[in-house]
Amino acid sequence: MTPDAQWPVILLSIRVAVGAVAVSLVPGIAAGWLLARWQHPLRALVQGLVMLPLVLPPVVTGYLLLHLLGRSRPFGQLWHVWTGGHLAYTTTACVIAAAVVGFPLLVEAIRLSMVAVDPRLEQVSRSLGRGPVDTFLRVTLPLSLPGVASGAVLAFARALGEFGATIVLAGNVAGETRTIPVAVYTLLNVRDGEAAATRLVLVSVALSLAALLVSFWLSARKRSA
Repeated sequence: MTPDAQWPVILLSIRVAVGAVAVSLVPGIAAGWLLARWQHPLRALVQGLVMLPLVLPPVVTGYLLLHLLGRSRPFGQLWHVWTGGHLAYTTTACVIAAAVVGFPLLVEAIRLSMVAVDPRLEQVSRSLGRGPVDTFLRVTLPLSLPGVASGAVLAFARALGEFGATIVLAGNVAGETRTIPVAVYTLLNVRDGEAAATRLVLVSVALSLAALLVSFWLSARKRSA
C-alpha cells in the first residue's frame, strides 16, 4: 500500500471517530448527569451497564452488536425496511462500534465534571424560578463543559484505535470499513506489508497522542478554573 493509498484509510478513521463522538455526545451528557445526580439503589446497576463495554473484550462487544444489528436480526431487518439498507458491514457499523466502545470514557468524564458542580448553584437557579431543564442548560452544563470536551476527546481517541468490535460488526471492506487498526491488521498478513503498516502505526500514535494531550490540557483547565 503506497502512502497515497493510505490517505483514504486515515480520513475514514477520522470520519468514523468524529461520527462516533457526534452520535454518543447527547446520550453521554444525559447518562453523565443521571449518574452524577440520581441517588437510587439502581444507580450502581446503571453505572455498571454503562461501563460494561470498557471491561468486556471488544470482540464480545462486537458480537453482541452483530447479534442485535445483523441483517438476519429483527432490528437489522426493521432497519432494512425503513431505509432499504443494512447496518452491519458498513461505515455506519464502524461508527456504532466505535461509539459503543468509547461511550464509558465519555460518560465517566462528564459524570466527574458534573459531580464537581456545586448543587447549591442549581438550587439557587431553581429558587429564582428556573425549571430543571433551564437550570441544567444555564448552570450545570456550562460549568461542566471542560469535562464534556475532555470526555469527547478521549472518546475520539478510543474510536481511532477501535479494532475488535469493528472487525466483527463491520468487517474489513476496503474504502468503507477498513480503518487504521483494520488496515494494519490486514497489512501484517500480506507479503511486504510491514512498511505500510508501520506508517499507519505512526499516524495512529500521533493522532492518539495529540488527542490525549488535548484531553490533559482540558482537564488541567477544569482544575484551575
